[in-house]
Amino acid sequence: MRGADLPVGVIGGVGPLATAYFLQRVVQRTHAERDQDHVDLVVLNHATIPDRTDYVLGRSDADPGPVLARDAKRLEEFGVSFLVMPCNTAHYFTQQVLDAISTPFVSIVDVTVAAARRRVPGTRTVGLLATAGTVASRVYDDAFAAHGISVITPEPDDQDVVNRVIYEQVKAGRPSDPDALRAVAGRLVDQGASVVVLGCTELSVAAVDHHLLDEPPFLDSMDELVRATIEAAGHEVR
Repeated sequence: MRGADLPVGVIGGVGPLATAYFLQRVVQRTHAERDQDHVDLVVLNHATIPDRTDYVLGRSDADPGPVLARDAKRLEEFGVSFLVMPCNTAHYFTQQVLDAISTPFVSIVDVTVAAARRRVPGTRTVGLLATAGTVASRVYDDAFAAHGISVITPEPDDQDVVNRVIYEQVKAGRPSDPDALRAVAGRLVDQGASVVVLGCTELSVAAVDHHLLDEPPFLDSMDELVRATIEAAGHEVR
């Protein structure tokens, strides 16, 4: 979809490092021999959007939904071929975004669900590592349930481990602990998960830094959005 050679609009800043990694991965994974072969993007790196998890869990009254919708509208008015949002928790507010725009929107949740089904045809159970907000929002549960697939998530102690990697390590700019993620994922596999989705783009940062993308059973949501973005923009994935 290279329609009228318009750029791709990126609703970014949620979080800032994850957005930077998304852009880097789009460049790295686009089959290109020169600058002009790459995907054109317009990025609104709006880091001060209210915290998505705090709102979903009822810890804050600051609603990110209208802010995300306004950002989507601003990108649409700039002139983009389609929009992406490299944040899983923010997809709790997808309907507000869609209501604000007429431009196509490529969902990180939808492309990840499709990738899991391709990875393990006939799978019935997947694991999910994500923010507490994404887990509570059930955006992945609902998307997988539409295909008869159940989602299992970490026990509370293990969710605390995932939260620490996201908030105290990646978002705080500190080194992340891949072995902690491997251990939590392993326990989900022991419970029957055929795939473990990295359903938080901060976990995607850790995955890139520590080469977790090459390790079964991880399936990275950001990597799938990167692939979908490149292909929807009419380019070839490297």
